[in-house]
Amino acid sequence: MMDAVKMFEGFSRWAAACRAEAIDRARLWTESADLSVPSTGGPRWSAKVAGHRVLVTELACALRVSERAAENLIAESQALVHDLPATRKALQDGRIGYRHAQVLIDHTATLPPAGVVAVEEAVLPQAESLTVPKLDRATRDLRERLHPESIQERHTKSVADRHVETCPAKDGMAWLNAFLPAPEVTGITNRLRDIAEQLKGEPGEERTRTQLMADAFTDLLLDGTTTAAATAPDESTAGEAAEDTSIRRIDAPIGVGIRPRVLVTVPVLTLLGRSEEPGTLEGYGPIDADTARRIAARARSFTRILTHPETGAVLSVGRDRYAVPKDLRTWLRVRDETCRFPGCNRSAARADVDHVTDWQYGGGTYYGNLVHLCRSHHRVKHHTAWSSTSAGGGRVRWLSPSGHEYEIEPATHIRPPKRKRLQVQGSATPIPDDPPF
Repeated sequence: MMDAVKMFEGFSRWAAACRAEAIDRARLWTESADLSVPSTGGPRWSAKVAGHRVLVTELACALRVSERAAENLIAESQALVHDLPATRKALQDGRIGYRHAQVLIDHTATLPPAGVVAVEEAVLPQAESLTVPKLDRATRDLRERLHPESIQERHTKSVADRHVETCPAKDGMAWLNAFLPAPEVTGITNRLRDIAEQLKGEPGEERTRTQLMADAFTDLLLDGTTTAAATAPDESTAGEAAEDTSIRRIDAPIGVGIRPRVLVTVPVLTLLGRSEEPGTLEGYGPIDADTARRIAARARSFTRILTHPETGAVLSVGRDRYAVPKDLRTWLRVRDETCRFPGCNRSAARADVDHVTDWQYGGGTYYGNLVHLCRSHHRVKHHTAWSSTSAGGGRVRWLSPSGHEYEIEPATHIRPPKRKRLQVQGSATPIPDDPPF
């Protein structure tokens, strides 16, 4: 049995090496071809920029991965083929795995050519017998000795890459990750631990230290304060919300009451308590009915959307107006949730509203011809040979420069109003919103 596992692992390693060569050949072709097209959306892209964007988007769609993952694959393939040929040969022969190869790629990425060769020659023989974590440690130590820049110089550059990212998880939960300088992370962790220790001594507090640290982190970001445990309300306030009468806040109030705007879609029967159908949290997905009802009923800073097949929202202004009315934008935001380019998860709240059939080619301003596109993919559509058409029902059909088709479903299927309910506005109506590109 183990022999079969090792055999198939060898196949996957050989395939990874072959994939790297194929990706790099595609990169070389896009760099030599002029894939830019004339555009009404600004100056024509250079051949280099257009070629890179076509390669990244095509690869991401073909492999069903994010564009960041596609860019990493392109960079790793180039490194294996041109900078670390011995590593690629070891991968092809099955002597190391792809994760081993990634360790060498990562640690040699910023080294001069002589340093790359030195690291590969010194570490590659060990890679065949080391686990990935042990190889990473050995390679990191060698890289520090060979790197021409001081650790201070490299740290200064890395600080520019600080960022925060989110990742959905199961059961209505999500991860919030921050890439920050180590001293700041240590300070944040220590402060959360101190707050947890202080709250742990409060009467009636039953949360664990881990839960207290997580709750303090949430409270401080949302309200600028954190809370002690709620005490039981007395008989005179029985039945009232405990949060209104018994929660005591500690720490300095900074921006109390300031909360982010969150778009939550709640089925009308769920809101009325006649159904347990989940609600939908923008950028995340389904949330339980109780949470959806609580948000819709109590959180004044939330945008509350009730979906109904005969909503009175403006869903078309035809050819009378280019700008998209505010209520139609909200309707589209609920329907789309994210950018409608294949595989993109950027929020519709920060995206452009695009005419699928361009305005200058007769495309109207109505729900069936409008989709959200993030600024990056909006430019890709107008500056490369990527094209889109409406497939009905909110679906968008994309055609890539290489001729591959991708049909994208809307995040939420909302039946538009009956025709008699559509409100068409004339061009004389004031236009409060900036027009989309």
